[in-house]
Amino acid sequence: MLTKRSETTYIARVNERQAAQVRRDLAARGYAIRPDVPHARFAAAKDGVSVTAFTNGKLLVQGKGAREFVEFYLEPAVLKEVSLGYEELLDPSIAEPRVGVDESGKGDYFGPLLVAAVYVDGEPARRLLDLGVADSKTLGARRIDELAEAIRAETTHSVVAIGPEKYNALYDKIGNLNRLLAWGHARALENVLIKKTACKKAILDKFAERSVLTPALMKRGKKIEIVLRTKAESDVAVAAASVLARSEFCSRLKKLGEEFKTEFPKGGGAAVSRKAREFVKAHGVEGLARVAKLHFNITKKAILES
Repeated sequence: MLTKRSETTYIARVNERQAAQVRRDLAARGYAIRPDVPHARFAAAKDGVSVTAFTNGKLLVQGKGAREFVEFYLEPAVLKEVSLGYEELLDPSIAEPRVGVDESGKGDYFGPLLVAAVYVDGEPARRLLDLGVADSKTLGARRIDELAEAIRAETTHSVVAIGPEKYNALYDKIGNLNRLLAWGHARALENVLIKKTACKKAILDKFAERSVLTPALMKRGKKIEIVLRTKAESDVAVAAASVLARSEFCSRLKKLGEEFKTEFPKGGGAAVSRKAREFVKAHGVEGLARVAKLHFNITKKAILES
């Protein structure tokens, strides 16, 4: 049901499945997603359109582009009667057996690098879609952990963790982050293919050219179709991998902080630089190598300024 309040304001009733579809679609279209809005599943905005999906089932669309959004997207793609399997009619590839692979921690100075691989086919893919699995960058921390628990229960998966000490040793040996990522992706993929021997396809978020990934592929990975795609998290298998990887990264970062009786900030901003300086003063460069990715420029600045 759709109610027009004005040319710039529309309210629709959507179920959980439809709200999850809107979120996936808007994230894929480059909308800025805000996951932690009070009383809402999410809010999204782009190009004069603001969309808020409330937990009571209301979907609020506002802005100068609201009419076009409703006419050309919301009504034809979402508000039509939704039945089980409707997504497969629009996109048969949803049910296709495949492994999605994604990483977390690449841009975080502190903590490990995580790569996750998740296998889905028809029924697991539908269940993950129903749960609202989406790119982890569009989700809040609590929701990531909730979804990660469901993904672990519903799918065949693998998580490869490269802790800071091992990461630094491998980086010194390999000398290239993309080659290190290629090894992690190949290892996680191979772990899943060992269990799902009939799988013939994997989708990876494109972090480098194919020439970097191909040499890292292992026995089973060399025999299947590998799809490298920008913004691959629009595929539910890759989205699930991104959620699993991020949940594990945050868990391990927290444990690392507990080990050193501190809290390590995420990312690579000013708070991270301050923490790096403090940590070098307290534990030296040797200690920093146990908790951080040393090839970041933050390391040199922390040493010079501490």
